[in-house]
Amino acid sequence: MRLVPWWALLSSGCAPVLLLGGWNVAEMMQGPGYDPRTRTISVLAAYGMPGYGVMTGMLLVLGACYVATAVGLRTATVLGRAALAGGGISAMLLTLVPAPPTGGSFGHGAVVTVGFGLLAVWPVLAVDRGGNAPWALRAGVVHDGGASWGLRQGVTIGATAAMGVCAVWFLVGLQLHWLPGIAERVLTFAQALWPFLVVVSCWSRQVSPEQP
Repeated sequence: MRLVPWWALLSSGCAPVLLLGGWNVAEMMQGPGYDPRTRTISVLAAYGMPGYGVMTGMLLVLGACYVATAVGLRTATVLGRAALAGGGISAMLLTLVPAPPTGGSFGHGAVVTVGFGLLAVWPVLAVDRGGNAPWALRAGVVHDGGASWGLRQGVTIGATAAMGVCAVWFLVGLQLHWLPGIAERVLTFAQALWPFLVVVSCWSRQVSPEQP
């Protein structure tokens, strides 16, 4: 028996592909006037923009992928899984408060901030310190001891720190008009890719019935 179900591998793997595919298709629909280096992804999802429908669909499915991955990542802590699922719900909520074509929006900015924050901190909250999650102990199964590398404390701290640096880059870039589009894309892709890497680290681990 594996530590994570096959569908968690599927949902986590689909997330970065959906993200890249969604914003690239929306950029092509937007035309040459859109500069991805200086314009944010939110502009592509603004109501009335050519890529609005594509980005709306992508955000809904992306959020669902995060939630499904959180449910399937049974070896992580409940707090970490809740933060990951919350990030997914935030992505879906963005479809209800799209950014305006120009200017800012408090509602959109608030949801983006919450989503980015949850997806940045979930790695360090998900640390598996014992190597056997409560669900496994209740089921009477054990694995070979130690946490999967994606849930080890040092690795998770590094992942959260890297996402934090990207978030600061994005915020500073917005204020100083210094490539905020690139910063946002690096941050969102890293946050979409990390759950997949964690699931992969758990996928090869096996659990077996505890011997009496």
